[in-house]
Amino acid sequence: MRFFLILLLIVLLAGAAATYLLVTPYGPQAARLVTIPSGSSAESIGKILKRNGIVRSRWLFAATARVRRGTLKAGVYRFDHPATLLAVYDRVRAGDVYTIALTVPEGFNIFDIAAAAEKAGLATRQDFLAAEQHDTDLIQDLSANAPSLEGYLFPDTYKLSPNMTPHAILREMVQHFRQEALSLGLHANIPQTVTLASLVERETPDAADRPLVASVFVNRLAKGMPLETDPSVIYAALLENRYRGAIYQSDLKADSAYNTYMHAGLPPGPICNPGAQSLLAAMHPAVSSYLYFVSDPQNPGHSLFATTLDEHSRNVAAYRRSERERRAAYGKQAAR
Repeated sequence: MRFFLILLLIVLLAGAAATYLLVTPYGPQAARLVTIPSGSSAESIGKILKRNGIVRSRWLFAATARVRRGTLKAGVYRFDHPATLLAVYDRVRAGDVYTIALTVPEGFNIFDIAAAAEKAGLATRQDFLAAEQHDTDLIQDLSANAPSLEGYLFPDTYKLSPNMTPHAILREMVQHFRQEALSLGLHANIPQTVTLASLVERETPDAADRPLVASVFVNRLAKGMPLETDPSVIYAALLENRYRGAIYQSDLKADSAYNTYMHAGLPPGPICNPGAQSLLAAMHPAVSSYLYFVSDPQNPGHSLFATTLDEHSRNVAAYRRSERERRAAYGKQAAR
């Protein structure tokens, strides 16, 4: 009888201890990232969690996994407050991994994306930009002579693991481009289409105007006229690290292949990463006789289109007059 009483006491104490370990919160007071490698067993995951101060008992974590028979997910987990062992187990079973959001708006170029990646804490701007310029093997089949990944990093918000390399991040973005291209039916003349779409993207924010802007570029190309688009001049300056926030005469005269004032035809590659609407506009430009366009002073975000140089000159004069009036009104308001 005494033996059985002692055994019962041991069982009760063990049960109480297990219950305590299961339901009593434990863990860090400050944020801590824990990486669980792919293919880890329940025992090895318990060991990792115990070593990082997330659970009290590696063995009880492994036992819980065996009893519940769940599939534990690899990845990076963020623990920032004490939690019960059961809560920790449920998170790892659900795959509630920690990710960093990287938002790439339509029209971002490789310099913008590199800066955003650094701000998000994913990599330094220098390292990310170097990968964007050198990892062109990712698009070898899409654009064999691409000078960088510009144009093929599809705009979106990406949920990324904090330990991803720049190459892995760029591979995911290129894969997203491939999926969108397939969805849009883009499978021919890809480098030319993406380059044209990038010009359209940077020239107008209005989806309705994009096919018309694309038609202007197509018409000028057909006539052998220089495209004379300012965003390409800015991009040329960015590539040579001489952009000063505005376009100067020296920029317009710079002998860069991206300077569409100096060289006819499309630039040698995209100047930004276009979204789906700009890609569609480049694939299906409007049918028009337009050769010129300028911002509409009465309808911000839209453009005024013209077929002749005289008509375009009048539109430009109206735009400049509106800009002078706007600056004068702003100056008067600021002086009050």
